[in-house]
Amino acid sequence: MTVEALLNQLFPSGHAVQTREGVLTGSATTPKGAIAVMGTGSHLAVGVEAAMALADFVLKVVKEWPGRPLLMLVDTQGQRLSRRDELLGINGYLAHLVKCLELARLRGHRLLSLAYGEAVSGGFLSFGLMADEIHALPDAKVRVMNLTAMARITKLPLEMLEEMSATSPSFAPGVENFFKLGGVRSVWSDNISEQLEEAIARQTVGDQRRKDGLERHGRKLAHEVSQLVAAGGTRT
Repeated sequence: MTVEALLNQLFPSGHAVQTREGVLTGSATTPKGAIAVMGTGSHLAVGVEAAMALADFVLKVVKEWPGRPLLMLVDTQGQRLSRRDELLGINGYLAHLVKCLELARLRGHRLLSLAYGEAVSGGFLSFGLMADEIHALPDAKVRVMNLTAMARITKLPLEMLEEMSATSPSFAPGVENFFKLGGVRSVWSDNISEQLEEAIARQTVGDQRRKDGLERHGRKLAHEVSQLVAAGGTRT
């Protein structure tokens, strides 16, 4: 889905979102009021310039639109893999973006994200996964690392990882598997403007992803272990 088609479906009442070098920023109108919008398009590889542009926009929202919900639209192939970005310290730029989003959360801004294209690696981790609720379109390509790259990093045979991914969503890419893990709260297929409206109105208390993963049989121990750690107890 193109950015413009997505924006028109999300905001039938109108929007003022602009795209510049793959970075989306602006605002839109919903039945629940105005909402700030930011994100990436055209499978953008997030480099230092994009990270700074997104962080600047978050700080603008905090300063000029107190308490306004913020929707992050995700279509990124990950962080930009270039010598220049590495030498400039892209990890610091992405960390700065994360800190700005956490500041917005602490100031009362509701953070939502919608993966509509690619949602990969550091480009996804640094803003899409920072949301209070993460949603996706059915054909979004959500993954942190593909199996070929995972095989190179872990030194495990690709065939073994492919076999494991057939039964464990932790090893498999795709919206369905991230939904089972609790990483994606819901998949928006129809009436996405209404689903956005519901997400804006919903009050999320704490991080529900571990609980969702347990209920969906995707992460069977994370919820229990986290509770034990928080309580300072031991498993019997």
